[in-house]
Amino acid sequence: MKKLISHFRFRISQSFRLLNLNPRASVPALFVFILLIVMKLPKDYYYPAGFFLLTLLFHYERKDIPFLKKVFVKSWRWVIVGEAVCVYSILLWGNIHYTVEKTGLAGYILLLLLAVLAPGKRPWLTLKWDFIPDDLFEWKSFLRKNTWMFMIGYIIIISSAYQPLTLILAGAFVLDYLSHIYEPHESKEMLEMYFKKYSLKEKLRRNSLFLNALLLPVYILYLILNPAESFYLLYYFAFMNLYFLLIITRKYKNYSYKEKNSYYNMGVFIEYSICSLTIIPALLILNTQLKSAAQNIRTYVGD
Repeated sequence: MKKLISHFRFRISQSFRLLNLNPRASVPALFVFILLIVMKLPKDYYYPAGFFLLTLLFHYERKDIPFLKKVFVKSWRWVIVGEAVCVYSILLWGNIHYTVEKTGLAGYILLLLLAVLAPGKRPWLTLKWDFIPDDLFEWKSFLRKNTWMFMIGYIIIISSAYQPLTLILAGAFVLDYLSHIYEPHESKEMLEMYFKKYSLKEKLRRNSLFLNALLLPVYILYLILNPAESFYLLYYFAFMNLYFLLIITRKYKNYSYKEKNSYYNMGVFIEYSICSLTIIPALLILNTQLKSAAQNIRTYVGD
């Protein structure tokens, strides 16, 4: 029992220490936590369903199973369940609008399944995503590595369409994850081969079409649920696409075959988010970055 208590104390202190040491993660984490506290859903049983999915995502993404097996030789599975129960409880009972009902309590029973569904070395849900064209190589690489996380995140994004506030907040949050799709640099040879076939504007157009195809269910569901507030959907479309274009043009403006990535950080996220939310500054920056990116690409590919 002392070992178990010490373990949970360590988990709590570790969480605060990681947030202090990693501002890039702490700001979005705090933002999401506040959102989960104040978020109001139409029905009480929506809360446990959503929070259970988040807890399942936390469970799947954990990488400390070998450590737990060594420390808690016979009881490591129940430690996993205990941690999942804590996460689920904090999310569920932390929301100021949730009231107790049977679906929330049933979630605790389902969490017991995690004792026999511990994440393994290989994810149980993987797809090759071969139907995605090769020119969308950033997306294909990301989805192959993060299939399970994408599936759960996609459900949450679609669910955010039920009202304007959740639509905008969830959209702003997901922009941080979109940024990491375009952070890695491809090789010089791949860059040359790609831009001899496509122009930068074509890349922007094709990637934007793919993004909006993914968001199409969100657009449709929002219009069905909130037909009188379609202005917010236009705003959502504008700032999501502007941020997306800023991230891609930034990548190629800063591209160097000597660097592995474009060093995306929280400063970039905050700057581009504010500019995209205010629209006009994003348009000015996009115009400048587009010229710089095109010029940088010509140094590798030529005219």
